[in-house]
Amino acid sequence: MTSSEDRNINKWLITITVMLPAIMEIIDTSVANVALPHMQGSLNAGVDEVTWVLTSYLVANAVVLPMTGWLSRVFGRKRFLMSCIVLFTLASLMCGAAPNLASLIFFRVLQGAAGGALIPISQAILMETFPPNQRGMAMAIFGIGAMFGPIVGPALGGWITDNMNWRWIFYINLPIGIIAMTMCAFFIFDPAYLREKAKTLKIDYWGLFLLTASMGSLQVVLDKGQQEDWFSSSFIITFSIIFIVSMAALIWVELTHQNPIINLRLFKNVSFSAGNLIMFVVGFALYSSIMLIPLFLQTLMGYSATDAGMVMAPGGVATLITMPFIGAALAKRDGRKIVFFGLLIGASSMFIMQGLNLQGSFWNYTWPRIVLGFGLAMIFVPLTTVTLASITRTEMGNATGMFNLLRNIGGSVGIAMAATLLARYEQFYQTTLAAHVNPYNPVWQMRYEGLKQALISKGIGITEADTTALGMMYGAVRRQAGALAFNRIFFIIGLAFLVIIPLLLLLKRPSHAEGGGMGH
Repeated sequence: MTSSEDRNINKWLITITVMLPAIMEIIDTSVANVALPHMQGSLNAGVDEVTWVLTSYLVANAVVLPMTGWLSRVFGRKRFLMSCIVLFTLASLMCGAAPNLASLIFFRVLQGAAGGALIPISQAILMETFPPNQRGMAMAIFGIGAMFGPIVGPALGGWITDNMNWRWIFYINLPIGIIAMTMCAFFIFDPAYLREKAKTLKIDYWGLFLLTASMGSLQVVLDKGQQEDWFSSSFIITFSIIFIVSMAALIWVELTHQNPIINLRLFKNVSFSAGNLIMFVVGFALYSSIMLIPLFLQTLMGYSATDAGMVMAPGGVATLITMPFIGAALAKRDGRKIVFFGLLIGASSMFIMQGLNLQGSFWNYTWPRIVLGFGLAMIFVPLTTVTLASITRTEMGNATGMFNLLRNIGGSVGIAMAATLLARYEQFYQTTLAAHVNPYNPVWQMRYEGLKQALISKGIGITEADTTALGMMYGAVRRQAGALAFNRIFFIIGLAFLVIIPLLLLLKRPSHAEGGGMGH
């Protein structure tokens, strides 16, 4: 079998081929969120049980991501990519046909494991296919696909669930999987260095076991922490200890093994380490803000799921429109400066959101999300390109796997922290505001009497009007406390964007002079 260099495959065909499975995987990460209440009803499951449909997928994803490069070398990248597409498509079919919750969770684990490798392999193939001066554009195209998922996923999931059945959110992967599989068979070929390396590999069983234990337990701690009240729960303490012990052992094993399952030596490269740390914090800020905005609109403003999605969508569109321009600019400009402006814009959007109140209109909530969309386009593409620029082709699969893993873990940490802070701040602000709710406060007295009189004028008895007015006042206090809690967290996320700016100094500027690529 010859490599794509000899076959001279058009690089745009390779791009479309690797984009299809990546988009399929990204959409599946978010598509199930909307359908959870429907699944709960038809599978007879509680809220805490049905969330394992999301958690199991993320855990399997987190385990497979870092070992993608190693698996590509063991099985051959083309064979591994095709196996993942087949397994993902079959697991989707089985998820749709699942008769009960236990089998659905089992097939979601298979789907997550197959899906975890699709994005890093696609990125690695793209980074090799395009010569260095065009890699920015390649990552921009990939980024458009990556953004397409979160925009389309929830809307598509909602529409399919309402008009057909939740099972169709899984069946929809079948045609995409078959097309991706066919294109992969014709247009993707293993480069020579991967084939030579595979012959001499010894399997790192300890690394495999410790990686599964550490990533799995970390994901469980982050997903279930707030629900179980963190470290007051023996369940969370147990999984935290498993994570710490297995992570320490994993680092030792991987640094001493001849053919480690994840190459931690890559982190000796200061530019790569700094890029990964920035991506971790960007994942933290992005995923937590994307969770908080719809929550704010649905719990405090009374928006429906569809309306909350409409507030989110223009931000995604802003990212889509900006990405190709950023990709083109990267061929001539220093990517680190673009990331710097992206982080500033991201922080600004969070500080604008910090001023959101309960009197805002649809546009008040939409335009800060559009600002964030522009900022994200200026962060994702250049950061990926600059971070991976100093990595050799041989290690590209390993590097893209680690890079994606850190973004996902950052997202999980962000969501867990945001949920915890929200609950704590809401209690704190409620206690603070409640101190002003007393008969001696003239403002409170006026509002309370006004409400009471309005209820009496509608024919409600004095005692009932009294109780109802008090209930309404308490409801207002709770909503206000909620709004203050959201504002405080948006401010913290804004600070996170600013804190990582100094790390940009550690990134190396990639040279655009090198030639060569896999497709021409």
